[in-house]
Amino acid sequence: MLNLISGNILNPSVETQIPLLSFFLCLATALFIGFLLALVYKKQSKSSSGFLITLAILPTVVAMVIIMVNGNLGAGVAVAGAFSLVRFRSVPGTAKEIGAIFIAMAAGLAVGMGYLALSIVFTIILVLVGLIYNSKKMKGFYSNTQDRQLRITIPEDLDYTEVFDDIFEKCFKEYELLEVKTTNLGSLFRLTYQVTMNDGVAEKKMMDSIRCRNGNLEISLSRPLSHNEL
Repeated sequence: MLNLISGNILNPSVETQIPLLSFFLCLATALFIGFLLALVYKKQSKSSSGFLITLAILPTVVAMVIIMVNGNLGAGVAVAGAFSLVRFRSVPGTAKEIGAIFIAMAAGLAVGMGYLALSIVFTIILVLVGLIYNSKKMKGFYSNTQDRQLRITIPEDLDYTEVFDDIFEKCFKEYELLEVKTTNLGSLFRLTYQVTMNDGVAEKKMMDSIRCRNGNLEISLSRPLSHNEL
């Protein structure tokens, strides 16, 4: 069998011999897994091309790191410390994006350790499970369509702590103030609530009641940001 010999320039007496066929087989498996994950993720959600490319090559990068530190405890600790310093400079991803990254890293780890069949089976099972959970029937089973995010703009002289309590108690099962933000050079406050609406509540009547309290300023009712799909 052909060998890929990489001499260590820092310590010429130490050489690492990696079977060439096994090396390329690991890379091919990792690339296939990355392509499969990117393809399935593209079908399930809308994401940037940059994220899809990263997801496609991530298993190969992880596998390469594991191959190079295999059997070397000191190198493994150093690599783990280096990865812990990485900070992503983009907007934090959705729960689905984070899950896809973890799946890619786990599959790349298995490839780097030589468990090629296990990594492929693991990826296929997770892909099928993801497709099942993202089906319409399952979404209807575990999703709560009554959850909303409510944003209310109020003037600065209005005490927001209790002014809407009577309305909220009639219209919502639960409500929580998530954020208070000043706007318009501090002359207005923007309140963000996480609410769970009661059954049969008329949204227009509820918003009209709030408008009478906030001076007819801006109100918005939408799905919460936490409902980004896995």
